[in-house]
Amino acid sequence: MLRVLALAAGMLVLSAGPAFAQQKGAKPDLAKAQSIAGQVCAACHAGDGNSTAPANPKIAGQFPEYLNKQLADFKPLPGKKAARENPIMAGMVANLSDADMKSLAAYYAGQKLKPAAAADKDLAALGQKLWRGGNAASGVPACAGCHGPAGAGIPGQYPRLAGQYAEYVAGQLKSFRDSARSNDPNGMMRGVAARMSEREIRAVAEYAAGLR
Repeated sequence: MLRVLALAAGMLVLSAGPAFAQQKGAKPDLAKAQSIAGQVCAACHAGDGNSTAPANPKIAGQFPEYLNKQLADFKPLPGKKAARENPIMAGMVANLSDADMKSLAAYYAGQKLKPAAAADKDLAALGQKLWRGGNAASGVPACAGCHGPAGAGIPGQYPRLAGQYAEYVAGQLKSFRDSARSNDPNGMMRGVAARMSEREIRAVAEYAAGLR
């Protein structure tokens, strides 16, 4: 249900898209990726992908297909807007080649996640109900249907959300709800988030942070 990311974050029914598939034959340059991570990405995501700022997603251990798609989506195509508009990330990816983005995705995917934690028990309890069963009255589907009971996601299809910052997850859901983020295939996440109340968004995000 949630498709964050981070680059977080997430949350985030996002397919890997063709960009990663087209590069499968090329081997990621992890040494170069580590260098880029240290020089370009570390300020927001830390060198190992475990961001210390809740506004920035933890990307350590995320699926490489998902990370590569997000990086590619931040980069506008000639004559077109970026699929995922973000002025900061647009600047970060501006000078990255397709090979660089694939290598960065593989590098961060190989790092060990240091998960966040749930801080509000009441919100987390409500989030658990939504995660497992959704809200039939408002048409909100169970998050577990796409992201798994434990938030592990499905490689190449739906990102891992377990252990992601609650603040980041909630922020992405609100962006989907308001159509400020629209790189979800077929508008699925926008449709889901539009049916969620403010408290439900916060609750699901809180629960996701505590999943392991």
